[in-house]
Amino acid sequence: MIPNVLSIAGSDPSGGAGIQADIKAISANGAYAMAVITALTAQNTQGVSGVELVPPAFVAAQIDAVFSDIRVDAVKIGMIATDEIAATVADALVRHGVANVVLDPVMVAKGGDRLLAEEAIATIRDRLLPRTLVLTPNLPEAAALLDRPEPASRDQMTALAEALRDLGPTWVLMKGGHLRGDDSPDYLAGPDGGRWLEGQRSKTANTHGTGCTLSSALAARLAITGNVAAAAREAKAYISAAIAAADELDVGSGHGPTNHFARLWLDG
Repeated sequence: MIPNVLSIAGSDPSGGAGIQADIKAISANGAYAMAVITALTAQNTQGVSGVELVPPAFVAAQIDAVFSDIRVDAVKIGMIATDEIAATVADALVRHGVANVVLDPVMVAKGGDRLLAEEAIATIRDRLLPRTLVLTPNLPEAAALLDRPEPASRDQMTALAEALRDLGPTWVLMKGGHLRGDDSPDYLAGPDGGRWLEGQRSKTANTHGTGCTLSSALAARLAITGNVAAAAREAKAYISAAIAAADELDVGSGHGPTNHFARLWLDG
């Protein structure tokens, strides 16, 4: 049976991040993708020029419409923008008894534009993290959630991952792409300890939407396998291949998207 995965996130009309990237990544990883939109953005590969928020009540209406009709095997949460939307999403998770939640705490776009209100960080920390199965922060996001300096080493990454687990998520996949060096290691911390997911850094500027893509791939693989560690490894391999093939695309003149369907198009 093909699992159903719901993404709750903002829209990126250029297709590289947000809901559009989520749908591509979920589909490429073998699940049926659904979408609840929290915000409309005007953006391209060079940056964000505008944001229109969806009213929290309508975010709730979208979520309830999906759950009233469709079996949902996993939920990925991306851009939630405000504390009101964060609280609305948290209430919906409780209302529908959602267990497999992957939270990507989207705070800043690749070009540096802020996508999360400062006051929403506390709501995420207090309301959403305790209901999260897998949290997938990058290093700046992890630092913001904990109000600590950004990690600059592997040891600091592991320490922050465990500190984040203390806030409620069962697993934390700490993304190490902001570390210096030729490697791009991620650290997965869970109830059975931690492990490194190693990877080589691809020399490309086309990394728009990597966090959205990784978390969505993880949600899809989790819905299929039911195993967080296996899903994280598979999602890491998927995003690494998508980044490595990003330069095959010709999309925009800034930070272009990853190649979500690199494997499919290669096979074809």
